[in-house]
Amino acid sequence: MPLTSPLRLARAAAFTAVCLGLGVLAHLFSGGEVTPGALALGLPAVFAAALPLSGGERTLRAILPLLAALQAALHVLFALASPSTVDVATGHLLAGHAHAGPGLGMLIAHGSAVVLTSLWLARGEAALWALLRRLAVRLTRIAADPAPPVFAPLASPHPDEPLVPRSVAPRHSVTRRGPPRLLRTSV
Repeated sequence: MPLTSPLRLARAAAFTAVCLGLGVLAHLFSGGEVTPGALALGLPAVFAAALPLSGGERTLRAILPLLAALQAALHVLFALASPSTVDVATGHLLAGHAHAGPGLGMLIAHGSAVVLTSLWLARGEAALWALLRRLAVRLTRIAADPAPPVFAPLASPHPDEPLVPRSVAPRHSVTRRGPPRLLRTSV
């Protein structure tokens, strides 16, 4: 079994937290109940669905359908696991939160939450990958051209004088602050 990088695991965990949090909040907001057993089933299912897609940059085209499908699956899971929606004696669904079909208001609420969350996640993905690309360029430049030493000895024209370390300041910078330097003439 190949090892999964910590970045992939972190990205899948972040997607899982957002997706599961959105599902739980939407379900509770609409009057449903979320049981710990449903959460225990939903958490690894969402993580398993998110992990294969965390290997590269995910765009809105990948995030939106995945989030919509997982939200629908979580809604069904929470509705079926809720004790108030199933009559234990008969096994029938009660007319309440988990009736035959979702209402128009619930579809609009879930749809808009999925679209807004997908846009937010896609922007986060774009920012993360832009940062990683900049970091890769920076590290490549550092590896190709190591920095000069902080202090380089200045060659003294006279062997009697001690070597004076000089700072490696950018050569294009203008340093005209302070009093003028005294010119030293050699005899």
